[in-house]
Parts: sequence; structure tokens; C-alpha cells
Amino acid sequence: MSNGTKAVLNYGDGKSIEFPVMKGTVGPDVVDIRTLYGKTGMFTYDPGFLSTASCQSRITYIDGDKGELLYRGYPIEQLAAHCDFLETCYLLLKGELPTPAQKAAFVDTVTKHTMVNEQMQFFMRGFRRDAHPMAVLTGLVGAMSAFYHDALDINDPHDREISAMRLIAKMPTLVAMSYKYSLGQPYIYPKNDLSYTANFVRMMFGTPCEEYKINDTVVRALDRIFILHADHEQNASTSTVRLCGSSGTNPFAAVAAGVACLWGPAHGGANEACLNMLQQLQQQGGVSKLGEFVAKVKDPNSGARLMGFGHRVYKNYDPRAKLMRETCYEVLGELGLEDDPLFKLAMALEKVALEDDYFVKRKLYPNVDYYSGIVQKALGIPVAMFTGIFSLARTVGWIAQWQEMITDPEYKIGRPRQLFSGATSRNVMPIDKRK
Repeated sequence: MSNGTKAVLNYGDGKSIEFPVMKGTVGPDVVDIRTLYGKTGMFTYDPGFLSTASCQSRITYIDGDKGELLYRGYPIEQLAAHCDFLETCYLLLKGELPTPAQKAAFVDTVTKHTMVNEQMQFFMRGFRRDAHPMAVLTGLVGAMSAFYHDALDINDPHDREISAMRLIAKMPTLVAMSYKYSLGQPYIYPKNDLSYTANFVRMMFGTPCEEYKINDTVVRALDRIFILHADHEQNASTSTVRLCGSSGTNPFAAVAAGVACLWGPAHGGANEACLNMLQQLQQQGGVSKLGEFVAKVKDPNSGARLMGFGHRVYKNYDPRAKLMRETCYEVLGELGLEDDPLFKLAMALEKVALEDDYFVKRKLYPNVDYYSGIVQKALGIPVAMFTGIFSLARTVGWIAQWQEMITDPEYKIGRPRQLFSGATSRNVMPIDKRK
């Protein structure tokens, strides 16, 4: 909505044009430049869209300077302390936290959709056993539109609701199937008497040989990981889902595009990169070598990077990182891993970095990836599955954002423009005259 003020662009020979300034409920004002090209013949240039608002959204808000993350207005710290993942899913999808009756109905619906079509296991057999789980997951999610094509009318609210429930419910089953397939173990079917997260843990680590014993601390830790990763405003994968979905494609295809984007090491693979950094540092001497490592990081010619610190949006301590550190203590204590060398190394490295002016001046604080890899490793989740876990959690955010876009009256197919710097028009020469 316009706040009544105008932004004036002066250009050319004394020309000027006014643009309305839009104001959100919180956050920076936005200059509405939709009429720029029509009135001036010019575009804006913004690589990476760092200064561009691509949509209006009511779902997630981040204040990077404060280190604040809100889902529908609720601080992430309160949600992680007082809600479970499916309550958070309901909030992101519906806009409000559920009442007891609403939660019970929502949980029942999700639970009854957790099984996948039996034919999907035969589809899985087309992949190599050593294929990366994210490659498999991208294919499985995209293939869901072939198995569940009875509710793909994106203009029908009922169809959109069914597809959303199927994606949220079946993603844990698909992630667990991709893991079991890589091990050569039989798939474990979901059980309707378990919670969403307990069900996932059992499908990941259970076998038909014996009854799997649920560890409540492990389930609670993983549930918190899901909550912390459920949505994060207009990040790369969410923007991918929105852009893909803007063409009118079905939600399974749009979410598959999000999974593929999340696979990148600069996005969902960052926790894996952070864990690898800590493991390499541990092999090189651990805490005793921190001084040398930090000196290399500060040397622009060394090529060394401090993974897990800094964020495109946060210029303060990532609130998710604080919660993940608490989870580290809980999990390592429960599993008898208090003396885990990687965790001790991570704590020591964090202390050094937060007391070093080089990092403080650059506002490089730990982000959620810094600790999530350690937690998942302690839970027994292999490194190759880290991004699959992230995909599972982020699915609800992708779906909520996709639904919001589809119902937005201003929604139209995405079409970014460019600043062309290639060859101008030229003629094709016959091949025998080319030199």
C-alpha cells in the first residue's frame, strides 16, 4: 500500500518521474517501479535481486540488523520453545496457530497422507545405488505429479489444499526412502500412531528385524530443526518455487525446482560445508591450530573460508543459531557425547571469531548452519542426507509461499529483464568466407 510519499527519479535532459512509495507493516519502505519501463524505456539493474522486492507477502519477516525472525508475527524462539513442527506448518499455511481441535484435525489429515504410492518404489529402482540422495529426491518430488494427478487444478482451492497436505505428509517418507535405497535396506512404512517427527526417525533408522525404540530427545531435536528451517522469506529456493509456479505449473514440479535449488552448496548445502571445515580443522590439530586457521581466513590470498559465519540478510547473530546451539547441548548430553571434539572445536572457534575485531566489524556472526551439521551428525544422520532434511522442513514454507502467490491478485508469470552486453546485430557469413 502507498504511504502517500513519492520517490522522484531525475534522468535524461531534465526529465523526472515520480513513483509511489509503499509501506509494509514492518521493514523498509519500497519504491513501486512497475511503471518505470513503460514511462521511461529503462529497467533497473540489481544482480541477485538484493534491493528488489519481488512480491508482497504476509508469511515470514526477517530483520537482519536485529537478528529477528518471525513466522506470521511470532518470534522463532517462542515457536521453537512452545510449538511442534505441525503446529508451525498450520501457522505458515493458515496464518494463525491452531486451536486444540484444529491441530487434531490437521495432524489426522497429514498422518493419513504419509504413505506413498507403492509404484514409487519401482520408480526408485531406476537410480544408481550410489546416487546422491538429493538427486533422487528431486526426481521423486517431481514424479509425484504423475502419481497424484487427481488434484492438480491450481485454481481450485480444494485441489491446492490436497496437494499441500500430500507434499507435507509424504516428504518424510520420500526422504527416508532415498536414504534406505542408498543403504540397500528395505523401506520402512509409516505408522499412524507416531508423531510426524518420530515417524520420520523410525523410517530413517528402523529395520524390520526389531522394533525401533523412539528417543524423545532425538525427536525433539529434529522437530526443532524442522521448525527453524520451515521458512525464511524470499531466499533462493523459495524464489525458485515462486518463479517456477508463476508459469502455472503444478505444485509438485514447483517444489521439485525448490529442492534442486536447495541442493547448491551456497544454500542448503552450507551445513555440510561447515561440518567439513570443522572436520578438516580437527584433523590438522583442532583447537591448538585455531590461531593459524583464523589468520588464514583473514588473509585474502590464502583461500581459507570461515564456513557457517555471516549471512546475506542477518547482520547480527542468527536467532536460529542460538537455538541450534542449545539443541547441541541437549542432544550431546542425552547421547553421552558431551566431550565431542567437533562441538568443543566449534565452541572455541565461535569464541575466537566473536572476540576478533576483523569479524565483528564485518558483522560475521554464526548462522544456523554452524551448529545444525553437528547436531545432525550426533543424531546419526549422514552428511549426504543433510540437505534432504532441509528440503523436508522447507517444503511447508515453499507450499505456503506458492499458495500465497497463486491467490495474489497481482500474480503474473515472472519475467526478469537484463542489461545486455553482448554483440549487436550482425550478418551471418557463408562458412567458406569465415576466418
